[in-house]
Amino acid sequence: MKKKRAILYALLAAVFYAINVPVSKMLLKEVGTVTMAALLYLGAGIGIGIVSFFNKKDRAEYERLSRKDLPYVIGMIVLDIAAPIFLMLGINLGSSSGASLLGNFEIVATTVIALFVFKEAVSKRLWAGIALITLSGILLSIDITGITSGFAFSYGSLFVILATVCWGFENNCTRNISSKSTYEIVVLKGVFSGLGALIIALIKREEVPGTIYIAAALLLGFVAYGLSIFFYVRAQNTLGAAKTSAYYAVAPFIGAFLSFLLLKEELSSTYILALVVMALGSALVVRDTLIRHHMHEHTHTFTHVHNGVKHTHTITHTHEHDHYVTENKHGHHHSTEELEQALKEQEH
Repeated sequence: MKKKRAILYALLAAVFYAINVPVSKMLLKEVGTVTMAALLYLGAGIGIGIVSFFNKKDRAEYERLSRKDLPYVIGMIVLDIAAPIFLMLGINLGSSSGASLLGNFEIVATTVIALFVFKEAVSKRLWAGIALITLSGILLSIDITGITSGFAFSYGSLFVILATVCWGFENNCTRNISSKSTYEIVVLKGVFSGLGALIIALIKREEVPGTIYIAAALLLGFVAYGLSIFFYVRAQNTLGAAKTSAYYAVAPFIGAFLSFLLLKEELSSTYILALVVMALGSALVVRDTLIRHHMHEHTHTFTHVHNGVKHTHTITHTHEHDHYVTENKHGHHHSTEELEQALKEQEH
């Protein structure tokens, strides 16, 4: 029952985020692009701040951010000012369905940044997935206007890709503080990134939207960013990071479906091809993620002395582990606590 609820939470997180692009596209008719980005993040920060107030027990389970985390927090906030602005510009200039699918380019950006900055290993399967997602992004970024006219580049797609690159850097900043309070991270990024974007909107002298549109944008931000993160974390606590991300990978495809349903966007042959390629690339990435974090059984044999008597124990246990690869070896991380617990159980 607990696992089924966690799966539901993961899918809810995907659905809540998926509505962001098509509904934002509708609101952008009445709200400026930078103002929209500001309201989305403010809605997330304020909304999750209210939720955390009523969940003091959950909030107390995690360590609070400290001064040493400040560089990562500042980087996260600055990147979260830029990313939604680029996304709103991309949605405004391009199609909602294309922007939804291009959201998967964040996987490419995050992985490449982790490779070059943090020297993380990348498997052949993941490289293949990245190549297919990149190919799909190229297909979505060009408009085929005919044999004589050639190709026209989509500036909307360029801005969406810039947004995913910003979020790729942001993901790698957030990973360094991911063990800290999720509530605190979301509230900080929501409020301060939202205020940063709002200052830019005021400098640009964007027109202040009507109260009903402000309320709608704040509510969308709370649902699409705030609640999405909240349910994602809830799912991850039960399913683990790999399985949660696998379920969450449906978000861009749900967003594309909602774009056709709500906005009646045209379904071109190029888009269908890009959709198929993106689905294949995403499947490879999900498969690679699950393999690297799969449940694996191990048998350990070791000897120790207890009350002057030598004891030999053989313990078989199953646990989740991460594979790692270096130049000369391949292994996996073990949990010492799990081994000690298993030993105690056998002794009793």
